[in-house]
Amino acid sequence: MSGRARLALCAYAATLLAAGALIPLVDGVGWLVQAAVLLGVQSGVGALARRVPLARTLTIGVQTLVTLLLLTLVFVRDHALFGVLPGPEALMRLGELLVAGGEDVGTYAIPAPMTDGIKLMVVGGVVLIGLAVDALAVTFRSAAPAGLPLLALYSVAAGLSDGGASWLWFLLAASGYLLLLLAEGRDRLSQWGRVFGGAARNSGGLADGLAGVGGGSSPVRTGRRIGVLALGIALVAPLALPALDSGLLGGKGPGNGRGSGGGTISAVNPLVSLQNNLNQPDNREVMTYRSNIENPQSLYLRILALDEFNGSEWRSSTRRLTDVPDRLPQPTGLGRDVSVTEVRTNISASRSYQQTYLPLPYPASEVRVGGRWRYEPEGRTLVGDDGQTTRGAQYEVGSLVVEPTAAQLAAAGPPPEELVREYTQVPGSLPGVVAETAEQVTEGASNAYEQAVKLQDWFASDGGFTYDTTVTSGTGSSAIARFLRDREGFCIHFSFSMAAMARTLGIPARVAVGFTPGTMKADGAISVGLRDAHAWPELYFEGVGWTRFEPTPSRGSTPSWTRPEVPTDSASDVAQPSADTSAEPSAAPSAEDSCPPQLRQEGGCGPSQEPGAALPTDRGTPAGTVLLVVLAAVLVLVLPLSPLMWRTRARNRRLGSGGRTPADAAARTLAAWREISDEAWDHGIAPDESLTPRKAAARIVRLGRLDTTAAEAVHRIAGSVEQVLYAPEPRPSAGLAEDALTVRAGLRASAGRGARLRATLLPRSSVRVVWAVMERRTALAERWAGRPGAGRWTARLRRLTRQHG
Repeated sequence: MSGRARLALCAYAATLLAAGALIPLVDGVGWLVQAAVLLGVQSGVGALARRVPLARTLTIGVQTLVTLLLLTLVFVRDHALFGVLPGPEALMRLGELLVAGGEDVGTYAIPAPMTDGIKLMVVGGVVLIGLAVDALAVTFRSAAPAGLPLLALYSVAAGLSDGGASWLWFLLAASGYLLLLLAEGRDRLSQWGRVFGGAARNSGGLADGLAGVGGGSSPVRTGRRIGVLALGIALVAPLALPALDSGLLGGKGPGNGRGSGGGTISAVNPLVSLQNNLNQPDNREVMTYRSNIENPQSLYLRILALDEFNGSEWRSSTRRLTDVPDRLPQPTGLGRDVSVTEVRTNISASRSYQQTYLPLPYPASEVRVGGRWRYEPEGRTLVGDDGQTTRGAQYEVGSLVVEPTAAQLAAAGPPPEELVREYTQVPGSLPGVVAETAEQVTEGASNAYEQAVKLQDWFASDGGFTYDTTVTSGTGSSAIARFLRDREGFCIHFSFSMAAMARTLGIPARVAVGFTPGTMKADGAISVGLRDAHAWPELYFEGVGWTRFEPTPSRGSTPSWTRPEVPTDSASDVAQPSADTSAEPSAAPSAEDSCPPQLRQEGGCGPSQEPGAALPTDRGTPAGTVLLVVLAAVLVLVLPLSPLMWRTRARNRRLGSGGRTPADAAARTLAAWREISDEAWDHGIAPDESLTPRKAAARIVRLGRLDTTAAEAVHRIAGSVEQVLYAPEPRPSAGLAEDALTVRAGLRASAGRGARLRATLLPRSSVRVVWAVMERRTALAERWAGRPGAGRWTARLRRLTRQHG
């Protein structure tokens, strides 16, 4: 491999290693694979341009143009000319995505969901950094300054991460830079020829290969020693310095709630932490309340409404705030014929819950709260002013329980034109499949109410959707189209998709964000936890106003007005928080030439005057090598993390919700048992299939040295498994997912650091993947053996093998 090819390969690797520091900032690692592929294409184009050869500035220009085409193809294909050429519309769309990404970065706490805007910023940033590194280190053959863009990439990640910029990411980034410097030093030595030194201490080593025959203490070896020493100092020095502790843009994120803020959970927009809250290991209480409402399951605590859909995301419109009135005005569109009951609710927010918006039952009619709060009339929300938050707030709310009938909703008149214009807008980027699907689902409906009910039922039960909190969130047009195709997601996907489809049908729609009713406590109060975070669509019907629908399966409660066959006063199960809640070739030195090295590199010396002398040649990197490098980089990045990714995926699927039927509940119980068995296996407690669930639970408690809380959780799950397996009429228990997560926390707390690291990165239970592959291979072999003529082909293959073997 030529010196410049080695430099290009090292520049590619150094950029990817530095990009690893961004992994803690966003949800998922799929973006890194995409960035690796785009970066590989960009590096390959540079190698081909240098092989032509083109002037340096033209090489960089060609790479820049190809990079722009790649970003256009990946992110704004629908707006580009012929799907790849960045016309004015595509460039405008890229600008909109960048603006939306900047707003998302300033809004979301880490790890932020991979919205389209954030993905463009992350992938595009890595590709641009790679272009700068390739230009400096390879095109201009100056590797030292190439450390500046690498340092910028790592510094941005370290400055934004909340403890995620660990020594591991620094070590990877620094190693990539040292590798680049080493490759450049070796290339320069090959240009000058042999490095003379004293007698060689060892022959045949790497240093000898770098220094030439008769090597000694080469400058490259000394440079390596200096680099390793500097890297060691850089790793040790930060131990004596203040640690970085910040959210995505300086605030405390809601990931684990720890930090300098006394365990606060802060977010400006409640949508920020919704997916994080649903996946928290502990369902921490954020508020409690008492209410005189007859049916607590209908008391959703609403924070705000997202009423603007720009194609990149759903957001809350910027509206004028006023002072909080003593009595809030009558809700928009509510008529006199609809049954309305006023209830009183006393809410106490935890000191760990810090939110700018005040959670309220909808529609609130009166709010008594201390502090600096302002009122937004359109969404009927209260917003903190001058730093006011919900931290430790205690307040009383009067609210209306609006109970329309199906007949009243079906007979609703046309909404006001102004409201229709604002709340039925959809962006031009919304794929046509959204409107087409809405038309197909609602076929046969005679009015807007029947259309809304058909949409809700299709999402909740008839459409084959799966509730999964691990699916990458996102609120843009592409996220909705992906959700309709894959049919798996959580409340964000269900609510945003139903609202968008309702708008295409001409029904005014928006999305509300807040909490489901929570869980009743022994003292009569109701507790609301992190995993009660939720989003649901609100559709407008004249004479009733904004009306809640519930398309998300296994979450919250289905509104009575969407179940015309069931009496409105029938009791249902109290809403429970969801538990758904990652041999080196030697250099070939040429003979020394009187021409200066710089001119020789640029090809300005002409033919050699010394007979037999050969100038260094660089024919560039073949296209096949570039492709192999890209594939190797993907394998190097993905394979070590595959056990971790499989284990995380399996855990979330097992603890996710799979439906509302008794059979689904039984399956969830067995899945929770499988999860704690695998978790114990990961921590060194191999499963024993001969034991009963009760004895297996006692064994896990004993060998895992679990505390009382985790031990009780294990036995509760074991008892539920016995109910499912042996009881004549099984009564599956609630809260199994929380118990499974409690057991996991107990196992990790009692294990050492090495055992925790092993259980995370190399879980023993991941061998189930190998077993599954072997079983499938056996099944395929048996199926093949049963086919007519299979024996004849097998015998022929064996004969060929003997002849050539």
